[in-house]
Amino acid sequence: MKRVKVCILGEVSVGKTSLVRRFVDRAFSDEYLSTVGVKISRKLVHIPEPGSDREADLQLILWDLEGGHTWLEVSSTYLKGARGAIIVGDLTRPSTVSEIQAHISRFKEVNPDGNLVVALNKLDLRREGQATTDEARFEGANLLATIHTSAKTGKGVDELFMTLGTHLLREPGDGPHA
Repeated sequence: MKRVKVCILGEVSVGKTSLVRRFVDRAFSDEYLSTVGVKISRKLVHIPEPGSDREADLQLILWDLEGGHTWLEVSSTYLKGARGAIIVGDLTRPSTVSEIQAHISRFKEVNPDGNLVVALNKLDLRREGQATTDEARFEGANLLATIHTSAKTGKGVDELFMTLGTHLLREPGDGPHA
């Protein structure tokens, strides 16, 4: 079984922990709990092998990192060895989406070959007629995908993690063990 470290990054209260909890535990809570430092979760996923009816096992070791710009200054130790990252922004707070590029850059400084997926979260709270986020601003970051998600309803959550997981499974080698 292949194991890979994946970091979850983004500003404070964009829903990083809620996305991980929805994916790992199939649960959601409206109660806000701020992550201090890092919270590590594991999830074994079964990913279809291309051109086969077999599945391969992949253990995602999810490092849910404390949010915010200040945290970026001290987080390089936590980022080391990650094969992928999910960068999260809150669709209802454009300033958090604007900070996604800073999180991408910070991750790439430590893991230049790392794989990235962007989650534009809180789709369920977006107002009717609200402007769509300009996803073109992330071009050039070599993203695997930008996915609109809702940790509350579960929309796009499995797609988010499985998009990254499928790509990581196809890469040679075994990731770090946490």
